Amino acid sequence: AGKSVLRMKIRAEMINGFAIAHGGITYALADSALAFASNGHGRMAVSVETSISHTISLKEGDVITATAEEMSLSNKIGVYHVSIKNQRGDVVALFKGTVYRTSKEW
Repeated sequence: AGKSVLRMKIRAEMINGFAIAHGGITYALADSALAFASNGHGRMAVSVETSISHTISLKEGDVITATAEEMSLSNKIGVYHVSIKNQRGDVVALFKGTVYRTSKEW
């Protein structure tokens, strides 16, 4: 609860016209890591605000790992930071997500 780690490989169909991975690829991975981390407490949590900063471009064949960590948790709100790194350990994107914690239990 409060943390998750996801990994994926950048494939040809994820590459845009500039021969780099589309920004939505890292965003989707980070958003999924946020969902797993925030829902691990047993209550349904849904994102209310997210943002991402891309720091290094990705190429086909790169392997990226998203690590989500809980920064703050209250009865209704959770704040998470997700760091996305490539196979060399370089930070390729930084993501922040805020979730609303419903009263519905899993």
